[in-house]
Amino acid sequence: MVSARRVWLDLLVYPTYTLPVAVAPVLVGVGLAAHNGAFRLLPALIGFLASWLLHVGGVMLDNYELLVRHPDNREHPDLVEALHTGALSLPVLRGAIAFCFAVPMLTGPYFLHVAGYLVVAFGILGVVSSWGYAGAPLAYARWGLADPIFFVMFGVVAVVGTYYVEAAPLYLSHANRLLVLRALPLDAFVLGLPIGALVTNMMLIDDLRDRAPDRVKGWRTGAVRFGPAWSRIEIGALMAFSYLAPFWFWLGLGFSPWVLLPLLILPQAVAMMRVVCSDRRFDELFPLAPKIAAMSFYYGALLGIGVAVR
Repeated sequence: MVSARRVWLDLLVYPTYTLPVAVAPVLVGVGLAAHNGAFRLLPALIGFLASWLLHVGGVMLDNYELLVRHPDNREHPDLVEALHTGALSLPVLRGAIAFCFAVPMLTGPYFLHVAGYLVVAFGILGVVSSWGYAGAPLAYARWGLADPIFFVMFGVVAVVGTYYVEAAPLYLSHANRLLVLRALPLDAFVLGLPIGALVTNMMLIDDLRDRAPDRVKGWRTGAVRFGPAWSRIEIGALMAFSYLAPFWFWLGLGFSPWVLLPLLILPQAVAMMRVVCSDRRFDELFPLAPKIAAMSFYYGALLGIGVAVR
């Protein structure tokens, strides 16, 4: 029988997936802030915790919708079993989802005070993207729109938001609380793109693995519409971009050669692509999700260090 602890820790909160993915873009934003002399620990830490809770809330909502709308789908048999045995109940799960979305909103007054009104836009984008993955009325994942949204949210919004809440207080004034342009450098919009690519790849690998149940649910992911070959090409292209981007940051944006540090984990990416491109059973893709989540963390940490070094 599936225990309640395993249900909540391993299947719903899922820290081996949600924590690395949430922290990776934050590390890049912190690295850029350190590079520009704008690093502030407290706003970055509170922003990370808020974004992580929103991410966990989105994962829980996805599983809730699966249990409610597709109770006979065997995509996650342990959750179905837990629901039948009483280890999990839908009202409690709804409460946990509400908690994950409500607590980040409590940070709003703090961020309004230290960084001005633009943080409201970051907050709204976070809530809408996390809720809208599986929740009504958007449920954009079922239409195959998660790829670009994940890429932008984890590759741009999360990094820009992290940098902004650190840098904006340096330039904020009573006359200028709406938008602090000096806290929105171009570098913040591009340095996280490799992270966005890696996180998107994690979702694409899940889509490749879940192609059969997604087709039963009526989801129109790329793997369902165009087949496994398309997904493998997309995953390979995004992986290649992730490891070519540091050269752009060094030679094109003027950062030090230390931004090439992510190349240290290139062998992991190569090994992962061998599994993705093989003709093995789709269930052998299960271990790849936490592995690529960990890789995104290591990549974010190494890139953040490389960016911070002048």
